[in-house]
Amino acid sequence: MRSRIVTLTVLAAVLAIGLFGLPLGIAVARYYLNDERAELERTAEATALAVAAELIRNQQPLLPPPTESDARLALYSQAGRLENGDGPAAADETVIAAQRGDLTTGTFRDELVVAVPVSDGGTVTGVVRAATAWTADGLMAAEFPEPRWAVPGIFSEGVNVLAGPPKVGKSWMSLGLALSVAAGDQALESIDVQPGPVLYLALEDTPRRLQTRMGKLLGGKPAPPGLTLATESPALPAGGDQAIAGWLERHRDARMVVLDVFAKIRGVPPAGMSAYDADYAAVSRAKRIADHYGVAMVLVHHVRKMGSEDFLAEVSGTNGIAGAADAVLVLKRGRNQADGVLNVTGRDVDEAEYALSFQATTGSWQLLDGPASDHTLHDTRATVLRFLRDNPGNGPTAIAAGTGINLASVKQTCRRMADDGQLRVMAGGKYSSADGST
Repeated sequence: MRSRIVTLTVLAAVLAIGLFGLPLGIAVARYYLNDERAELERTAEATALAVAAELIRNQQPLLPPPTESDARLALYSQAGRLENGDGPAAADETVIAAQRGDLTTGTFRDELVVAVPVSDGGTVTGVVRAATAWTADGLMAAEFPEPRWAVPGIFSEGVNVLAGPPKVGKSWMSLGLALSVAAGDQALESIDVQPGPVLYLALEDTPRRLQTRMGKLLGGKPAPPGLTLATESPALPAGGDQAIAGWLERHRDARMVVLDVFAKIRGVPPAGMSAYDADYAAVSRAKRIADHYGVAMVLVHHVRKMGSEDFLAEVSGTNGIAGAADAVLVLKRGRNQADGVLNVTGRDVDEAEYALSFQATTGSWQLLDGPASDHTLHDTRATVLRFLRDNPGNGPTAIAAGTGINLASVKQTCRRMADDGQLRVMAGGKYSSADGST
C-alpha cells in the first residue's frame, strides 16, 4: 500500500501561513490508479485540507461541498464515529484502515471508497471518507435513521422557511414553538413534542420586548432553561454560521434553531452573483448547519405583497429560497372562524393546510381540529361540507334535512361550492366533498 499521510504540525502550519498564506501545511503525494479513484482521492484530500485546521483545534468542522465530483463525503472521528456527512453510521473497513495513518482505498456495497486520515504530529485526529455516488441496489440496502422532528408532522430536521406578511404573527408563533420545544410542552397547544435545547435569534427584538412576550406566552409557568436567546448575531458568512455551530456543538441534543428574521443574518451576496444563486447559496449555508447537527432550523421570512394561488410563489425573493429549503411554511391571515392558515410542503413533510386560532390574551397560536376548510368557509358552506364528508353521495333534499338549512339555500350553496371546486358533482344531482375526506 502506498502510504500517504495528511500530516499537520505547528511548524508546517506556520511555514504555510508565512510562505503561502495558507492556514496549514499538508504534504500529499499524488499517484492515481484510475480516473474514478483519482477523482475521489482529489476530493478526499481537498476536503482534508479544508477541515484539518478545525480538527487540530478540537472543533467539529462543517464539510465543504465536493468541487470535482459527485462524491459523497463523510467525516469520522478517530474512534470511528460518523461526525458529519453522508456515510455509514459506523466506520467501514476502509475508514478503519485509514485510522492507522494511511490513505486507503476499498469498496463498500460495490461502491468505491477512499479514506484520508488527518493527523497532528503523528496522531490521527479524524478521517475523511469519499465514496462514489449511490447505485440503486446500494441505496436500497442502506439503513437511514428516521428524520428528527421538532414539531411532528410540521417542522422536521433541515431548513424550514416560515414565511408570512408583516404583523401576521410569525414571531409569536416562532417564540411559542421555541418555548414549547425547549420545555417539552405541546406545540400549537395540541402536538406533543420531545424536549431539547433551542436557540432563538430574535434579531428584530430587544431583550425587554422578548421578556414581555415570553411572560405573556408562559402565563406564569417557569421559563425553560433549555431556550437560549440572542438579539444580535453576525451575518452567516461573517462568522454567524460558526457561532451557531459552536452553540450546537455545546448542545448536541438540540432540536431547533430559529433565525428571526433571515434577512438580518443571511449576509450580502458576492458581487456578480445572480439573485437566484444568491438566495440558494444563503439558504444552503444555513442548511449545511442544520444537516450537520440534525436540527430543525426555522428561517423566518417575508412574502411578496402580491398574492398567488400557489403559496410557494408568495415567498419573497427568487425560487432559490424555496428550492434550497427542506420545507416551506406560509402563514396567511385567515377568514371566518380561523385567524390564520398555515400551508406546509416539503421533502419530509406531507403537503397540508392547517387552520389556526390566535389567542390574543396569551399570544399563542392554537391548531384547530379538522380540515382547514371547515374553519375558513362561511358557516353555511362549512356545515354542508361537514355533512357530505360524513354522508357522501347525497342531494340537496337530504342535505337540507340533515343540516336544517333551507332547501333553496342548500341548492344555491351546493352549486356555488361545485363551481369553486369545493364539492364534486355526482350522477343524479348528488354531491360529495372534493377532497374525498370522510
